Amino acid sequence: MEKRDLNELPPPYYSVAVHTLPPLHSYEELIYGADPGIVPPNQLYYIPQNPPAVAVQHICQPSIPPCNKKKCKCCHHSAKCLGAYVGFVLLLVISVAIWLGVHYGARLSTNAGFHNHHEDTGNMGNDDKQSSVTSRDVCSKSTVQCDARRDCQPGTDEANCVRFGVKGALQIRTSQTGFLPVCYQGWKQIHADQTCSQMGFRKSFGTKALKSQNTPGLTINDRLSLHIQGKVNISSSCPDQNTVSLQCIDCGRQQLTSRIIGGTVAKLGHWPWQLSLHFLGSHTCGGVLISPDFVVTAAHCFPSSIALIRDASKWRVYGGVVSQDKLPTPFLVEKIIVNENYDNFTNDQDLAILKLTSPVIFNYSVQPACLPAFDQTIAQGTKCWTSGFGTTNEGAAKPSKVLMAVTVEMIDMRVCNSPSVYIGSVSTNMLCAGDLNGGRDSCQGDSGGPLVCQDSDKHWQLVGVTSWGSGCGQRNKPGVYTKVSSLLPWIYSTMQLESP
Repeated sequence: MEKRDLNELPPPYYSVAVHTLPPLHSYEELIYGADPGIVPPNQLYYIPQNPPAVAVQHICQPSIPPCNKKKCKCCHHSAKCLGAYVGFVLLLVISVAIWLGVHYGARLSTNAGFHNHHEDTGNMGNDDKQSSVTSRDVCSKSTVQCDARRDCQPGTDEANCVRFGVKGALQIRTSQTGFLPVCYQGWKQIHADQTCSQMGFRKSFGTKALKSQNTPGLTINDRLSLHIQGKVNISSSCPDQNTVSLQCIDCGRQQLTSRIIGGTVAKLGHWPWQLSLHFLGSHTCGGVLISPDFVVTAAHCFPSSIALIRDASKWRVYGGVVSQDKLPTPFLVEKIIVNENYDNFTNDQDLAILKLTSPVIFNYSVQPACLPAFDQTIAQGTKCWTSGFGTTNEGAAKPSKVLMAVTVEMIDMRVCNSPSVYIGSVSTNMLCAGDLNGGRDSCQGDSGGPLVCQDSDKHWQLVGVTSWGSGCGQRNKPGVYTKVSSLLPWIYSTMQLESP
């Protein structure tokens, strides 16, 4: 991969997830009803901003070729010049709005110079909370967390009362205690199904006993309750020290296992949780299937500066895809839920969830990734994989037509925050992965896609979601990913509140 000087144009507009805006014809189709078969422009240009100390932040937009008056053709297609001119003005206004949003929304410090790896449609701030679950939250003054009584609307006081540890170790929080393991004695399939349904899954996949230490636990009682935290009692220890292991979904199973280290074209079944998110007909971001009803992706894929991007009906989700030239029937999006704590200044908590209109039917090429344990740790140097349809070269005009995957090494946060790398810009809600020598990385168009690692049971865990970085594959500029284990409370509470 070619390396670039940080002050050179076009500068790193990288982000581990840089996606490109849909081509101009998408906007024209929406407004003028132009022929959807029109060939869009495929070149990007950069709108530079004030350069911070470390890197230059840029916005990518489709370029607008001049109009040929003799043939009355614009942008390499046969739309009328007047319509194309209006389209050009519209896109220019959108470009300026995005530039202003990022320019004045980004913190002008050494932390602000790194780019999202997705499309650069602009970051979204905390001001738009219409897609946020908690924006509708109304609680009574006597609210008690995890007492199995819904005191808030839509129920956030009971939304973070269940979590999963390593090997599916189930822990429940009650109003009297913090999180405690659940004793296996008295645990039945009905309890497993209730717990998984409460968490936003449709039912449980498997449950078994797990040997544990002789510590306090929770025993199941016969009380009627819509919440599993209302059906447990505190016990000084569990009989035989057996606690509950619960798996809500069969996940992380790779159908094909042959891979080439260092980057390769993926085959069908290699990365079955990888999704391609299309906005107005064009690949814009990656996504990760985590259940039949929910998709995880990056918050910055839905900037508030463009109202259409928040319209769920304008998006299509494709699964089981290894080529953009061979797209199956898409999944439709019912709702876009952006993390209300996403910080567009720092890219902290860069996560969003899409709720689909109908459940996905899993098959050979479409499978969910596993969510990690709340206490998951990944050692420095662990080899994991990232995949996506992003560009294969920094600054390239178009995303890849085929799904690419590359192995990357996990990098310690202290190294990633060092003066020679990201100078303290990596928060505790982020992970670094790649190669400090350069060459192996995610890039533009990969945003929202997966960083997965295998656990001891050979299941693939969703460790990170492609978020940002400086350039693509540059030395000492690895990819930065949203740390999924840090945001599990938000993920599970969102799934619970939006459960089908």
